[in-house]
Amino acid sequence: MNDKINLISKFKKKINELKAHNKHYFSEDNPIISDREYDDLKKELIKLERENKFLKKLNLLDNLVGSPPTNKFKKIKHLLPMLSLSNAFDKDDMVDFLKKINNFLNTNKNDIELYSEPKIDGISATLIYENGILTKGLSRGDGSTGEDILENLKTIKSIPKKIDNKNVPNLFEVRCEVFIGKKDFEKIKNKFANPRNAAGGSLRQKDPRETSKIPLKYFAYGLGAVDPLKFQTQSDFLKIINGWGFLTNPLSKTVNGILEIEKQHQKIDNLRSSLDYDIDGLVYKVNDLSLQKRLGNTSNAPRWAIAYKFSAEQAVTKIKSITIQVGRTGAITPVAKVEPVTVGGVVVSNATLHNEDEIKRKDIRIGDTIQIQRAGDVIPQVVLVDISKRKSNSKKFIFPVKCLCGSNTIKELSKNTKKEDAVRRCTKGYECQYIAKEKLKHIVSKEAFNIEGLGKKVIDNFWNLKLIKEPSDIFNLDYKKIRSLEGWGDLSIKNLKNAILKSKKVNLDKFIYSIGIRHIGQENAKILASFFISIKEFSKLICPKQRKYILKNLLELDGIGETQVDAIEYFFSNEINAKITQNFIRQLSIINYSIISGDGKFSNKKLMFTGGFQNMSRSEAKSIAETNGGKVLGAISKKLDILVVGDTKPTKKKVDQAKAMKIKIIFEKEWNKILNS
Repeated sequence: MNDKINLISKFKKKINELKAHNKHYFSEDNPIISDREYDDLKKELIKLERENKFLKKLNLLDNLVGSPPTNKFKKIKHLLPMLSLSNAFDKDDMVDFLKKINNFLNTNKNDIELYSEPKIDGISATLIYENGILTKGLSRGDGSTGEDILENLKTIKSIPKKIDNKNVPNLFEVRCEVFIGKKDFEKIKNKFANPRNAAGGSLRQKDPRETSKIPLKYFAYGLGAVDPLKFQTQSDFLKIINGWGFLTNPLSKTVNGILEIEKQHQKIDNLRSSLDYDIDGLVYKVNDLSLQKRLGNTSNAPRWAIAYKFSAEQAVTKIKSITIQVGRTGAITPVAKVEPVTVGGVVVSNATLHNEDEIKRKDIRIGDTIQIQRAGDVIPQVVLVDISKRKSNSKKFIFPVKCLCGSNTIKELSKNTKKEDAVRRCTKGYECQYIAKEKLKHIVSKEAFNIEGLGKKVIDNFWNLKLIKEPSDIFNLDYKKIRSLEGWGDLSIKNLKNAILKSKKVNLDKFIYSIGIRHIGQENAKILASFFISIKEFSKLICPKQRKYILKNLLELDGIGETQVDAIEYFFSNEINAKITQNFIRQLSIINYSIISGDGKFSNKKLMFTGGFQNMSRSEAKSIAETNGGKVLGAISKKLDILVVGDTKPTKKKVDQAKAMKIKIIFEKEWNKILNS
């Protein structure tokens, strides 16, 4: 059990890293890590989720598209979400992608036709035409809502402002990628960090005349909302709109099977250095639009497309020292301080060593010559140690058994495997000043209370000055003392006061996420909020007698398992945690959780599936249920409304349980009848 707990903690930490980088990438167009490092972080998350099915149930990779739009432009909701893409990094990933498509469609084809397009490293935008006239132009934003940048997009002369063709649909949405060519960027590189930053900054100019000074280009790559739909394949769509005046990438082509996929990937990889625009991989899409529709999307990515990335970059350097860091869950993470080296165009001086076991496995020592790769963490990771260059007096690194606070550290024992966890942890909670400070940083983060002006560096400063030690102190700051600090004037203090005052009103799910219970991420927090509804009910967890009864009920929730329940018990059984949480609640106005139900054939219904289906996979059946307003549960309970039973090997126990509880049972024939009605 502890192995699972620690793995989920690691997974959540990396999710938060990804969210932070999403803001730098999508909102500010100024990433602080390379695209490859960002991609490798996503790769590690996907791999963790794929290899550990219990991580999938957390749904933490869902809704990770882009970053909230800024306040600079009018916000407009997308007609259809602008989703991000899942990533593939090698041949096995692509084989897995094809396998998933076949499984979802319940087919067994090795030659599903895909359409391959270079993945431009630019800014995504969408163009909306009504009766052939360009009426709206939006940025990606957070994928659900974008910014109105129409006038800036119009400065790109090659974008059609009007489509003169009788076959243009009444409503026609074209997705495109806006970029700056390498040669053009050379002329303006002193003003921007990189080509992507230049393209993004130009599109967000308040004055379109300023945007027009930048030589922006674009390639159309996809369709959004279209009425009526007049295209059958992705390749036909791009060919037709190219005839209507849109620019499409000439390196795109159809492929069949893994051999052609690999051949095309290698061909473009060899070509990319000679191109006048940056690409970091190829996008492969199911070519048949009707199959795309069937496959649909997860909450943040289409099932019918994937970005097959090019390989990561590595470099050689030397370890100067090894230090440790303490996270908000008490995890002790070793970090190697290395001689500065350039990797993928970025100078790095730190490399993560992950944990004590990783150091032992690779026998990493101070003074070692190492190969590093910009991979899963914010800082690079060590790939290997060059033993041949190690000095004869080199000594093994002895991992500290005490936290920086002086407390003992432990490796938790898994209840299931009886093996020690790889991560060593501090045994204290808020009593450890390092953990307490990291918890505060989590509370004020954008994913939690989002208190503007109270970032990590400010928390560090206020902590050192003893202005803040626990969450409730945020709302009782000594502003007179703050005013005497360098960089704090009347305006900045006023803004901070307003931001803190605004944050006092918070949704229940945000509050639950913010208090930092281990293994309770944003999606788990929503599940818990939908169970408790009010802070009054949630606060009952603080009382030991009430908590015991509540925790039993939580196990019935789909998405909440023993890992989460044990973490809640552990958190609230700590008297200091309970006291600090109570103090925090007293300072806030916590809004009851409201459940928004979708419309459709299964609106407000909770469904469960058992057995296989003849004409579709169970995954597709679940997707259809959710699209039609239903909620899919993972276990039989009194809350279940409908049990859908497939013809192939349904679980008899589940059917019997449903009958005993008088739950409505629908067999496959009736299911198909409902869908076709």
